[in-house]
Amino acid sequence: MKNILEYLELTAEKHPDKLAAKDEKKQCTYRELHQRAREIGTDIAKRQGIRKPVAVFMEKSVDTLEIFMGIVEAGDFYVLVDPTFPYQRIAQIFGVLEPELVITKSEYREKLGETGYNGVVIEESELGHEVDEKLLADIRKQSKDTDPLYGIFTSGSTGVPKGVVICHRSVIDFIEPFTEIFGITEKDVIGNQAPFDFDVSVKDIYSCLKTGATLIIIPKAYFRFPNNVVDMLEDNKVTTLIWAVSALCLLNRLHGLKYKVPSAIDKIMFSGEMMPIKQLNQWRAHYPNAMFVNLYGPTEITCNCTYYILDREFTEEEKLPMGVAFPNERVFLLDDENKEVTASGISGEVCVAGTALALGYYNNPEMTAKAFTINPLNPHYPEMIY
Repeated sequence: MKNILEYLELTAEKHPDKLAAKDEKKQCTYRELHQRAREIGTDIAKRQGIRKPVAVFMEKSVDTLEIFMGIVEAGDFYVLVDPTFPYQRIAQIFGVLEPELVITKSEYREKLGETGYNGVVIEESELGHEVDEKLLADIRKQSKDTDPLYGIFTSGSTGVPKGVVICHRSVIDFIEPFTEIFGITEKDVIGNQAPFDFDVSVKDIYSCLKTGATLIIIPKAYFRFPNNVVDMLEDNKVTTLIWAVSALCLLNRLHGLKYKVPSAIDKIMFSGEMMPIKQLNQWRAHYPNAMFVNLYGPTEITCNCTYYILDREFTEEEKLPMGVAFPNERVFLLDDENKEVTASGISGEVCVAGTALALGYYNNPEMTAKAFTINPLNPHYPEMIY
């Protein structure tokens, strides 16, 4: 397998009428998602060449997912730019990305215009033509597994947002063991919390595409009203939460689980920051038989590099371990002299090697060279680490 579209194609063939994705306004089956992606892909492919970025100036939704897959069908890579971001950040992202094409909705066109972007703008409702089978087949023949799939912009601690670019192979390399280790199958319903410009959503989207699970897209606004979130989880019989720690804590602190405990949840995975044990234990009290997983890893290594399946109780004085590395990833520590730390109790910098490494930062060779470097422990051949 060299292209994530193979996930979509195989699942659409195996489960054509199964619900693929649903938000508060729209839903689609796997057959419909595949067809819509090919229509959108044909349209985009007639507008620009392959391996180029397409900015999606929209919030997460079923429509957004269809556009993502259409962009990939066209041989390009997608970058979601949240229209609720401040003007300055949007302008900075566009300045780095330099997209020839931006896809948006009518309600966001005015703000897009005010950011200074002057390239081609297409509204989502305008996309889609009759599928050009030959055009899409020719694009696929040219594809390789290291082609970029998506870009995600970091918070920009240096003042300028950095666009992390991830290829098809890295996502395949991660999602294959991820779904196997945690037992995600076509029977699962994944409740998506993360925005689509946050790499937690990558686990939601591609776990579904690979296995035939259903993606329930919970609107960001719902998290101001936790009862709405809980109702959506229960009404759709969500089984799996792959959420940011902050979202799990927010739902708990706002007493969402006192209102209702969704009955089907059996897998709860979290990442992004250290999970407070007090909050964790409150969740575990509601779901004593669920699998809880602590995930760790930055965007630059495709979602996560380590995992720990909780196998005991923890007191509030303890901290959760990072756990073990995912298959085909090496995770190790280096000290200030670039020597490997092997003794317990000694601090070091976390380094990762393996296929999951990002391609680098888009249009930013200087920062790429600083973060993605040659492994100093390997003098025999150039081995990249992050």
